[in-house]
Amino acid sequence: MTAVRSLRVFTLSSGTRSYVIEVDGSWLDLSAHLASRGMPIDIATLIESHYFARENIERDLGQGTWPEAQPVFGEFGLDLPLPRERVGKILALGKNFREHAAEFKEGVPEEPMFFNKLPETLVESGASVRVQPWYDGRVDHEAELCVVIGRAGACIEAERALEHVAGYTVANDLTARTLQGKDRELKYPWFRGKNMDGFCPLGPCFVPRDFLDTRDLRVTCKVNGKLKQDATTKDLVVGIPQAIEWLSKHLTLRPLDLILMGTPAGVSALSDGDQVECSITEIGTLTTRILRPRE
Repeated sequence: MTAVRSLRVFTLSSGTRSYVIEVDGSWLDLSAHLASRGMPIDIATLIESHYFARENIERDLGQGTWPEAQPVFGEFGLDLPLPRERVGKILALGKNFREHAAEFKEGVPEEPMFFNKLPETLVESGASVRVQPWYDGRVDHEAELCVVIGRAGACIEAERALEHVAGYTVANDLTARTLQGKDRELKYPWFRGKNMDGFCPLGPCFVPRDFLDTRDLRVTCKVNGKLKQDATTKDLVVGIPQAIEWLSKHLTLRPLDLILMGTPAGVSALSDGDQVECSITEIGTLTTRILRPRE
C-alpha cells in the first residue's frame, strides 16, 4: 500500500460505539474490520496499544479487503471521539495566544499556566449545551487544539514529548466568563467557570499523531456563521512539546489524558440558540448549539 497522507477516525452513536475511518478521502468500516480480525472494537484500547502508529495502521490497511463505509454518516450521529469514561485528566493552558491575553489587557504568563476541566463536561459534536438557568452571566466560546496523550510519562523532555502523543481533536473550552471574573477577583481557582455541564465539546473526530503536522494549523470559530476567532498554531506561546514537558513535571501524564492548548483572540458572549463552529485545519469542525433557558 502507498503511504497514507490523511487519516481521521470517527465514532458513530449507533447504540453501541462503532467506528469508521476516512483514509485519503475513502471511507472504511473500522469496526467491521476489527471484528473480522478478532481485535477489540474500542478506540481507547487501540490508542493504548499504539494501533494508529503509522507503521501499524498502514500495515493493517494493506492486508486484505476492508469493508467500505458510507460518508458521514447516514442515519447515525457522531459520538465523542474518545469514550468519556476512559478520559483521565483534562488540562488546559491559559493565555497561550498573546492576542488573547491582550484582549483582556493582560500579559502572557511568565511560565505556563494551566487549569483543569472534568471529563463530565465532555459532549460530542452536534450536541446542545444548556446553560443552567440560574446563571445569567456571560458564556464565551474558546476554540482550541486538543492533544490526546497515548503513552504515560513523568518529567518528559520536550525533545521526546511527541512520542507520548496519540493524536489530536478539536475542543471548545466554554467558559462562564462573568463567574470566572468574580472568582479571579476573590483569588479563587477558575474551576466553577470552566466546569458547568457540557462545557467541553469535543470532536468531530480523532486524528492520529503521525497523520497531522500541527506546526501551522488554522484555528477558527464562527458563531451563527460569523467569524469570531482566527489564528494558527504557529502563534502558540508554548508549543505542544514544551506544554507536555511542563505539565509532566507536575503530574504524570497517562493515556487518554487531554491537553487543551489555549484559544486565540476573539472570544465573545453566546446567546440562546447560537450555533458555534470551532474548526481546525485537517481535523474538522466541532459544532455546538447553545441554549440559555429563561425559566
